[in-house]
Amino acid sequence: MSRRDPRGPSLPFDHWPTDLDWQPMAGELRTVRLLGMGVRILLLAVVLSVPLALWLGPVGLLYAFGAAAAFAALRSWIIVRAVRAWGFAEREKDLLVKHGLLFRELSIVPYGRIQLVDLKAGPIERVFSLTTVQIRTAALGAVTEIPGLDPQVAEGLRDRLSARAAEVREGL
Repeated sequence: MSRRDPRGPSLPFDHWPTDLDWQPMAGELRTVRLLGMGVRILLLAVVLSVPLALWLGPVGLLYAFGAAAAFAALRSWIIVRAVRAWGFAEREKDLLVKHGLLFRELSIVPYGRIQLVDLKAGPIERVFSLTTVQIRTAALGAVTEIPGLDPQVAEGLRDRLSARAAEVREGL
């Protein structure tokens, strides 16, 4: 029987493993995500500025850009919090990856199901020396990503995951 929490009913994600050594993402991941959002908003503003000016006039255009600035501020706040929510932990038989604020996700990747471990980095990530580890498993189309890692950390994780996956497969 479970003990009742005085704050109310417990939620499934209140029971995430807390005794693990969760590894956070690099702080530069915030900057990478913020720059990516800024570039997308700037491109959208440039594309929509002429139709908005013709349709709404100069005052309407100011309102539209004000709304875009408010959206960008809110999205920036969410990005900063979301990057802090990412983490991964290695256990004896599996890898755990957690992320998400509103929609939380906890992925448990058994080493025996790992088929491929890739490293990837986009242009903005490369500028900030960050790498994403991409793990493909035996499940059709299942990909787990761990973004925003220092390249040396990513390489070490890739090598450990590949070695553990090979060890588990040899034991079958």
